[in-house]
Amino acid sequence: MSTPSPILTGIRCRCPRCGRGPLFGSYLSLAPACSNCGLDYSFADSGDGPAVFVIFLVAPLVIILALAVGSVIPMAPWVHLLVWIPATLLLCLVLLPPFKGVLVNLQFSNDAHEGHQ
Repeated sequence: MSTPSPILTGIRCRCPRCGRGPLFGSYLSLAPACSNCGLDYSFADSGDGPAVFVIFLVAPLVIILALAVGSVIPMAPWVHLLVWIPATLLLCLVLLPPFKGVLVNLQFSNDAHEGHQ
């Protein structure tokens, strides 16, 4: 059985070994094991990595969009707050699971463990 692409299976939030079973039991909580192939997910620890990558992507994107929209459509500062705070929260919440999935899948495919050489 060939190992699926860690990036594609991570984006789809699927098992790093078979690419079919769900990676998460709930929103950001890993399932105990793959329901398809039985891979134990106890090896996985993505830490704060997904949040950092999402922040590094979303923050500049929202700032650029806010500046672009603000230069075309004059808005009061409170309108910017009403638009960009929910947009930022929504983007972060949508992107966190795929980013965590990619990091867990890369951890599996590279056999990365704490203190492991």
